[in-house]
Amino acid sequence: MSLKLGVPSKGRLMEKTFDWFAKRGVTLSRTGSDREYAGAIEGVEGMELVLLSAGEVPRELAAGRIHLGVTGTDLIQEKLPLWEQQLEELRPLGFGHADLILAVPQCWVDVDLLDDLDAVAASFRQGHGHRLRIATKYHRLVREFLTNAGVADYQLVDSQGATEGTVKNETAEIVADITSTGETLRANHLKLLSDGLVLRSQATLWRSRVAKYSDAEKAALKQLLDLLGS
Repeated sequence: MSLKLGVPSKGRLMEKTFDWFAKRGVTLSRTGSDREYAGAIEGVEGMELVLLSAGEVPRELAAGRIHLGVTGTDLIQEKLPLWEQQLEELRPLGFGHADLILAVPQCWVDVDLLDDLDAVAASFRQGHGHRLRIATKYHRLVREFLTNAGVADYQLVDSQGATEGTVKNETAEIVADITSTGETLRANHLKLLSDGLVLRSQATLWRSRVAKYSDAEKAALKQLLDLLGS
């Protein structure tokens, strides 16, 4: 049996993860073509690399099918309601920074705070016959955030891509999405609410609390953590 490490299978997140481990004496590499999800690890005995989408990592960690995984804080907390019972955060990796935020049209000059949004929501429903629609793929995080803020008169609209464009396309009035620079928001004439930060996210190394660890896998984990300085 091998200690399984799941990392994103493509793009900048994969490249930066490979670089991060390489600087600490652990070489991760993709084997075969870009279409094959196979990989190798050098530098630690008894480890296996599993290439997954960033969104699959939380599921595989929570199921105990991998022991370690790299993915964003946002995906862990959205997909795993009891994540602290299932996972241990080992190391933030210092890249993949993004904020989950609430944004409204720039033309809503009187709406700058969540309290303003709550006031607008009631009048909007009276005037339009339906609740304010918030486009997002982060349903659980956004619902919890708004509940804690006392905002109730809204509905969530699922959006798995081009969320910022939903306001222009008139399928939503508000967006809740990940942003790193805010450029896409500004390009779509949206503004961040002053108190609309839902979550700060970055790529992080996680350990599964529910996976089974043999003596050999425990030894591999200790060797890895010694190299990483955890």
